[in-house]
Amino acid sequence: MDKIIAYLDDPDYSLHQLAPMKNRTAGPTEQTTHWILVACAPHLTRHASQWISPAALSSWRAKWAETLFAGLVTKLQTQGDKVTTVLAHGDLVALTRQLQVEHGVAHVMDARRPKFGQDMPPLTADQPKDASSNWTIPAAVTGLGAALMLASE
Repeated sequence: MDKIIAYLDDPDYSLHQLAPMKNRTAGPTEQTTHWILVACAPHLTRHASQWISPAALSSWRAKWAETLFAGLVTKLQTQGDKVTTVLAHGDLVALTRQLQVEHGVAHVMDARRPKFGQDMPPLTADQPKDASSNWTIPAAVTGLGAALMLASE
């Protein structure tokens, strides 16, 4: 049985990322896959989170994860695949290590939607840092400045 740990934060984007992996495992051998889906809930701003109790925040995160998993689990279980759902709390590298110890050797897949100007936290200790991500905002500001200069002339 093939095992895949997939980190998710957007159902539509994640489904497009997981579809090639699902189609890869489906074939004449009919090898099943154990999907370990990890929901990475969005962070609230410091100002918004000060008005919410920890219990209410935990409840919101659980409901958010439930809606994220609702459509994905049924689509992944169509060919007899096993699905386990997990809600991420804290450090993702430690969570990945814990899941690999618990479930054995597994592929780790990042199916989170990239966000403009934000570095995504790494999933494994040996994950390389994307050098181009540091230049995302300065390049955009430079491009916008150049466009304004051309438009003003």
